[in-house]
Amino acid sequence: MGGYPEGLSRTDPDVNRANKHRRVHEGGAHAALVFDEHGRAQGWCQYGDPEELARIKHRRAYEAEPPARPDWRIQCFFVDSRHRGQGVARAALEGALGQIADLGGGLVEAISEVTSGRQAHGRFLFSATVELFEQYGFTRGRQLGKHAYLVSRVLEPVRAERASQSVGGSSG
Repeated sequence: MGGYPEGLSRTDPDVNRANKHRRVHEGGAHAALVFDEHGRAQGWCQYGDPEELARIKHRRAYEAEPPARPDWRIQCFFVDSRHRGQGVARAALEGALGQIADLGGGLVEAISEVTSGRQAHGRFLFSATVELFEQYGFTRGRQLGKHAYLVSRVLEPVRAERASQSVGGSSG
């Protein structure tokens, strides 16, 4: 809930759960979930438009030189501690990028951390790593914090014929 305009209640998890439940049912929450073979979610990648995910880290530095307005923002990753290092964040990012392309693509941004050459604790990497984003065609922009960078890329939309085949087959 930390990225949403209503923010995260640090004292009442029931409020967070209720707010997230409301957002999901109203269509105001987007995420690519990664499930294990038993159908349990092991991680996710949260994304949304800038109004949906209005609260960002390093806001002061970000707004000092505002970049082009993105169509989409990747805000948060979660990987269950027992499944870190097994490609869950990668699968979640792939899923999110696929969903964004299905929704029309456009300029996608994230604020992420560089981990190359330093020890970074996984529990603090809520936005994955710059290196992972770069593997998926994102370009490192300006530095916003000690280890944080703005990364972005333009994602082409899925062609209409492919989208129709994936949801209902081809007409023919």
